[in-house]
Amino acid sequence: MIDWREIRSVFLDMDGTLLDLHFDNHFWLEHVPLRYAQARGMALQDAKDALRARYKDTEGTMQWYCVDHWSRELGLDIALLKKEVDHLIAVHPHVTHFLQRVRACGKRTVLVTNAHQKALRLKLDRTRLAGYFDAVICAHDLGRPKEDPHFWHQLQAVEPFDPQHTLFVDDSFSVLRSARDYGFRWLLSVTRPDAKSPPRAVRDFSAIHDFSEITP
Repeated sequence: MIDWREIRSVFLDMDGTLLDLHFDNHFWLEHVPLRYAQARGMALQDAKDALRARYKDTEGTMQWYCVDHWSRELGLDIALLKKEVDHLIAVHPHVTHFLQRVRACGKRTVLVTNAHQKALRLKLDRTRLAGYFDAVICAHDLGRPKEDPHFWHQLQAVEPFDPQHTLFVDDSFSVLRSARDYGFRWLLSVTRPDAKSPPRAVRDFSAIHDFSEITP
């Protein structure tokens, strides 16, 4: 699946790729609606329905990933609410060993995430993964999400890389399509971003069940 002799850099997504997406799914689909309903004295299902529609309107944009945006929009302290359920933040199996081996092989290892800075800090503090990366790139610092084709040009300016010799792993198909359009040769998806959900079919990209399959 991967010819490690061809790889110089490894770019890795965070949520759903290195970390179990169950935390984010539970947070946005269960915990936020619960607190939203409590704050407004409304039925939980009504809150879920209202928020799903609002989420859909911003999907794939910087606003969707922005903690501050949702705090303003919903009248809730989103960063604080994340801490209420941060015990659900979990690293996917075999990730730590994979990162150790990649670093030992001399590959430049970079976290490239759409997560807002506040969410990023919380998750890195909780998982202790920060020390495994040569660099951490937050899309909010560049002003564009990874879905935006211009993101990769801006990334190139702060983290120079050769897309023909860079492995990029992400659970988002729209992000992977954007990277493919930029010229990435080595792209991988994951079959189970949320460990509590069944594996999904991945048609357009090669995919792994866990990182033990590609550990060098």
